[in-house]
Amino acid sequence: MLKSIIYTLFALILVTISFENAKAQHHLPLTANLGHNKSTGKFYEVRGFRMYVEEYGSGKPLLLIHGNGGSIKSFINQVPIFSQSYRVIIADSRAQGQSMDDRDSLSYEMMTDDYETLLKMLKIDSAYVIGWSDGGIIGLQLAIKYPESVKKLIVSGANLVPDTTAINQDVLQLVRPDYQKLLENPHKTAEERNEQKLLRLLMEEPHISTADLHRIECPTLVIGGDHDIIKQRHLMQISENITKSYLWIVPCSGHSVPVVYKDLFNQTVAGFLLRPYKEITGNERFN
Repeated sequence: MLKSIIYTLFALILVTISFENAKAQHHLPLTANLGHNKSTGKFYEVRGFRMYVEEYGSGKPLLLIHGNGGSIKSFINQVPIFSQSYRVIIADSRAQGQSMDDRDSLSYEMMTDDYETLLKMLKIDSAYVIGWSDGGIIGLQLAIKYPESVKKLIVSGANLVPDTTAINQDVLQLVRPDYQKLLENPHKTAEERNEQKLLRLLMEEPHISTADLHRIECPTLVIGGDHDIIKQRHLMQISENITKSYLWIVPCSGHSVPVVYKDLFNQTVAGFLLRPYKEITGNERFN
């Protein structure tokens, strides 16, 4: 059911992702086994579940965090590029991909603590972090709760609250009936219980205040499409409340900037990671 919900919700996005992934796999051999790479993939015992993790490249650590119902493969267009210059760490978040968790509870706070624990298990004191959608929410919470662990933060399509001040109303209306059916079903399968956990995140979380954002100390790049499911004014609110923040609204784009505009996304993020923080004036750019 979750797949049908997500496909309905993001039909155009997923068609684009599938097309771009096929091209990436054709041109970039590194991605052929991404998400199921036996040569680098490992399971780590993280806070009561087995978290599946892959690593690529060497250099300063760069943590990639995927969105709701996604997996390592969500960053198929980023791993080959950034692994040329960084030690890329990428995992399936709790209850997603190969990181199975049969417990009923799931929250952004839990996943934030999962990633902090993973970094410490890998003996990484601080890392660059890229988060997309739910991964962006986790990235924000990681920088809020564990500021020493995040050197720089890039978030694409993240939101602070689960209501129409942040999210397009049509999206919430589309998801709500399916979520309600799962809540009312007393005989759910294991897969349906997992679906309910993931949909609950969309419908009931997060709850990040602007005061929380003031605690983020690292330079942060806030990204969104001008037709994102996250409203532009909400993206502006996020950026305006982070002290060392830049805002990039991508024209003619929706929620899938890392896919649809992968080359521009990669180039801009790479420039942001390399550049020391300072106020930008005039026509300066990251790249």
